[in-house]
Amino acid sequence: MYIYTKYRFMKFLLPIFLLLSFSNIKAQADSTFIRYIYDLALENGEAYENLRSLCKDIGARVTGSAEAEMAVKWGEKLLKSYNFDKVYLQEIQVPHWERGTTEAAWIENEKGDILKLNILALGGSIGTNGLISGEVIEVKNVDALKLLNPNEIKDKIVFLSEAFNQKHINTFSAYGYCYPLRGDGANEASKLGAKAVVIRSLATPTDNHPHTGVTHFDKDVNKIPAAAMSTQNADMVSKWIKQGKVTLKMEMDCKVFPDVTSYNVIAEITGKDKKIITLGGHLDSWDVGEGAHDDGAGIVHSIEALRILKTLNYKPNHTIRCVLFMNEENGNFGGKSYAKLAKEANEEHICAIESDRGGFLPIGFDVVENTNHLELVKQYENLLFDYDLLKFKNGHGGVDIGPLKEYYPEMMQLGMAINSQEYFNYHHSEADVFEVVNKRELELGAAAMSTMVYLMDITLD
Repeated sequence: MYIYTKYRFMKFLLPIFLLLSFSNIKAQADSTFIRYIYDLALENGEAYENLRSLCKDIGARVTGSAEAEMAVKWGEKLLKSYNFDKVYLQEIQVPHWERGTTEAAWIENEKGDILKLNILALGGSIGTNGLISGEVIEVKNVDALKLLNPNEIKDKIVFLSEAFNQKHINTFSAYGYCYPLRGDGANEASKLGAKAVVIRSLATPTDNHPHTGVTHFDKDVNKIPAAAMSTQNADMVSKWIKQGKVTLKMEMDCKVFPDVTSYNVIAEITGKDKKIITLGGHLDSWDVGEGAHDDGAGIVHSIEALRILKTLNYKPNHTIRCVLFMNEENGNFGGKSYAKLAKEANEEHICAIESDRGGFLPIGFDVVENTNHLELVKQYENLLFDYDLLKFKNGHGGVDIGPLKEYYPEMMQLGMAINSQEYFNYHHSEADVFEVVNKRELELGAAAMSTMVYLMDITLD
């Protein structure tokens, strides 16, 4: 009786033992493969050299420019050199805006003192059609601007002066609060009759580098000149205004041209089924600096992530598609077109991962709001702990992959999170050059991207 009972008990436990053994073997296999990914990225990585080439051989790549067209050719040639299963261009229509000649600006007080300002026109701004002049009125932010009477604003130059809140540990949070200065400030000031707008650059440090970026106008609103000044200049302008009347003079030569044809650049490793996992960053940048952190880093992260998987002879369950998106900065027509064309082609998209936060140390991944998706990612926390990927939370995926959610609301989306403390030292400024990117941190980012693609491929049905 005892032997029979013991046999029945062991028969009951055997499947559990086998399941646990299989689970342990599977976890060990995953751990070993991830180690291979990191070893390859850190010992024989190509991300840093690829970034050097993009920054130095091509340079800044504002949408519609000759350099943006060169970047498409650069990306296509590089992807083909890795012998991925497919490499192709996806035609899109994109905006074309040019800065023109170097901006000039200065302020003058009632005593005749002058101070030269470092400014950059905001993307989408019109030019000044020669030198313009106007009294400066300082307003903290767009919410405060909306409360003013048009008589207080008419024919004046509005200075939006809100600074980054230094108490925000994540600097992207501070950026989010200040973004309306750049995105909406000129539009709202024009409604009140302002002659022009200048904003304090959206940047963490106090320095003399102005930061550009796109500004938006409603269709029924007259466009006015809009520029950003350095944070150091912004502090001085505020100081002068407190002492009396200040006049600002500025000249900008920027122009908006008709839309042009450009391309998303795409490479694939074919999977066992037709379901698609997208990874990518944006190929365009602003026209100052070299677009190294924004988003050259994301471009080479994504290319390198796919290259690593191919080099390791990984055979994916799903098709893994690397997309070098065009036109994230001033329209997101690359992301919008990609999503629309995917739906028209009846593709099945189950996951998208984006890198657009610079080449800094990766610390984890944000998961677009979905509790089940977050739990799927968090099951790998222990596996990723040794690689300093520690932070997994609901958050932002990415501008380029965002439009996919309109057509595939149930899909998973992730954005690679980085140590953000230095990002806004460089963002959209002349300081964003290859030399400020740390080689090892860039390589760790590529390994993190490749690892997450692998984990999502083995996890998602």
